[in-house]
Amino acid sequence: MMVMTLTGFLIFMLSLVVMTLASILSKKTFSDREKNSPFECGFDPKSSSRMPFSLQFFLIAVIFLIFDVEITLLLPFIVTMKITNTISYTLTFMFFLLVLLLGLYHEWNQGALNWAN
Repeated sequence: MMVMTLTGFLIFMLSLVVMTLASILSKKTFSDREKNSPFECGFDPKSSSRMPFSLQFFLIAVIFLIFDVEITLLLPFIVTMKITNTISYTLTFMFFLLVLLLGLYHEWNQGALNWAN
């Protein structure tokens, strides 16, 4: 019982020392004026904060996220290939790809994939 208490106390003290050292060593010694400004992502901090964003950029980002999630949904098909019926697997996979391609075709017809207007 005494050994377990001593071990727990040593672990607690070691953790406390490591956290204290990390806190002391991670303090920034200088204050950068531009880092303290409200904009640090490529925008000029001296201009207006109400700059219009490109809607095309956000549309491309959303399309990328949608197709990125669809790729993660394709990964389980690889695992289930050996344990399912071949015809059922092929029909499900082809239907999934057909829906993706129809969505891509629709976005292309709507002009969402045009980078330059």
